[in-house]
Amino acid sequence: MVNNELNKNNAVTPKDIQLWLEKYKTNGVDIGLPELLSYRSLSHLLNLSPSRDIAGALSGGDRSKIKGRGMEFDEARHYQPGDDIRSIDWRVTARTGKTHTKVFREERDRPVFVFTDFTQSMYFGTAYLCKSVQAAHLASLITWNAIQRGDKVGGVIFNNTQDIELKPKAQAKSALSLIQTLVDVHKPEFEALQIDAQSVFLKATQRLQYLAKPGALVYLISDFNGLNNASMAVISNIARHCEVKAILVNDPMEISLPNSAVQQTLTITNGIERQQVNLGEAASNQKYQAQQASHFQGIKQLFARYAIGLRTISSAYPIEQQLNQRDMGELL
Repeated sequence: MVNNELNKNNAVTPKDIQLWLEKYKTNGVDIGLPELLSYRSLSHLLNLSPSRDIAGALSGGDRSKIKGRGMEFDEARHYQPGDDIRSIDWRVTARTGKTHTKVFREERDRPVFVFTDFTQSMYFGTAYLCKSVQAAHLASLITWNAIQRGDKVGGVIFNNTQDIELKPKAQAKSALSLIQTLVDVHKPEFEALQIDAQSVFLKATQRLQYLAKPGALVYLISDFNGLNNASMAVISNIARHCEVKAILVNDPMEISLPNSAVQQTLTITNGIERQQVNLGEAASNQKYQAQQASHFQGIKQLFARYAIGLRTISSAYPIEQQLNQRDMGELL
């Protein structure tokens, strides 16, 4: 499930990382407005067009590329033979003395929601960026693409202690509001807290379910460490009426341990707990890799059970490079 081809095929040097940090105006740990605003010029990398035919549980006989896309009133015109009598505009008919019918059109703007996870496990990175920073970059890219398409954009952005709900709006200032919220909620320096990651994630998905109306396009950006059956059930309910795309942000060290010519012990901490891993020991490395593969396979199976697409973005490379090399602009 976790595609690590970039890691295998491209040896990244410290010079590469330094050039990337300068190009994308980031230090890899914090986020600021300049780096997120810069993604406006890269929004062409994505294609947010509906990606699949969907038949919702409550759908009628006609199918479209979008699940439950709303209709809005366009005009009232004189009744013509063959018009649906249920669409007769009785007010206009009474006022003019002539039968009029309502004409509807599909809403031109599609709500796009960006669900962005800034909980504790996202503040981890061993290469180019912390996972949380990569998540913010991707959320910004999606936001700018939606605005430039004329779509409404909103979302749920959350960390250990707060979740912010942003109702979808179409104006460019709504993009700026969402991006500023990304900056405000991203707090890598917060005190490490004993939290129930699954409860926090569940609460955020429930907020999203309330916010996302039928026909919306929903992006879930997370490492999904807080995902369980309860939150997956909420996501599946959202997916009944919306198009849901899950994007797992991972770090190379979450897949396999780095190579080491000599045996040494490496301490990893999340600020509360500490764990030691042994480098340079084949047996330990194989055990770790198997454990991580099982973890990611469990996430994959949860999404597959509800036919929700799951893609992976690495924190070790710029998004632009990954979209170009893996042709993911159409897949995201």
